[in-house]
Amino acid sequence: MSNSSIMENFEKKHKKENKYVFEVGDSVDVSFRITEGDKTRVQLFSGVVIGKKGTGINEMFTVRRISYGEGVERVFPLYSPLIESIEVTKQGKTRRSKLYYLRERTGKKATKVKEKLGE
Repeated sequence: MSNSSIMENFEKKHKKENKYVFEVGDSVDVSFRITEGDKTRVQLFSGVVIGKKGTGINEMFTVRRISYGEGVERVFPLYSPLIESIEVTKQGKTRRSKLYYLRERTGKKATKVKEKLGE
């Protein structure tokens, strides 16, 4: 067996059905399970999806938010068992696949992405 077929079998076995449908530019609420000592809790991370990368089981997405005037980014693995849910709060319309230009912006412009009108 070649390495690629072993990886494909592994991905088929461990990849759950992708029930989260969102695109770059969407505002999302990510509920992420955090373990502190022997306790676990669910923490909500809200922000704009500024990029997606990877394929298959290695797919990741980056969420950016402004917290107390400072930009905070977090990268989440899409197929992580620690993700409770991903909820799209607002759909955005973009012309790019990576929204890294939002990093240089401040204030309301840093979170402003054109809203997608009803399709």
